[in-house]
Amino acid sequence: MKSKGSLIAVIVVLVLVVWAVGAGIKANNNMVTKDEAVKTSWSQVENQYQRRADLIPNLVNTVKGYATHEKETLEGVINARAKATQTTVDPTNLTPEAMQEYMAAQGELSQALGRLMVTVEQYPDLKANENFLALQSQLEGTENRISTERRRFNEVSKDYNTYIRTFPNSLFAGILGFDQKPYFEAESGAEKAPTVEF
Repeated sequence: MKSKGSLIAVIVVLVLVVWAVGAGIKANNNMVTKDEAVKTSWSQVENQYQRRADLIPNLVNTVKGYATHEKETLEGVINARAKATQTTVDPTNLTPEAMQEYMAAQGELSQALGRLMVTVEQYPDLKANENFLALQSQLEGTENRISTERRRFNEVSKDYNTYIRTFPNSLFAGILGFDQKPYFEAESGAEKAPTVEF
């Protein structure tokens, strides 16, 4: 009788072990898939910021031809672009601190571009220039793409974060080293819409 009870206990333990191993493997595979989705989404965000950075030299050169005495504004844009392109985030190490540093550099570039666009108002011939208008249109489209990719990144990160924080996945996430991913957050002062006129 005792051996029959021991056999049942061993079978129950084996079933639980097999279930735990199977659940762990499934959770790990899902976490890896979701982690890769976050990395892919992050690369799309970076692609759009890089697209914006690639447009800036042409924009600066076009403005330079019309606004030669706006040297300080143009240098501000060039320096902000250099800093923004040098600040990168390793997609395998997406930390809130790294994201904050990246967003600060991108924010400085956005501010410098905003100052450049205000300066452009003083030059009616520049505002009518076809090359400038095309670059301005591409820049506006890129800003929209950046916004879209940031939103997608937040959605993918939310899906990943929710998955690793739900039970029993949270047990496996801790053991397997899966940490939460940061989100893009609104910049301070973003609650007030900026006044931009072209």
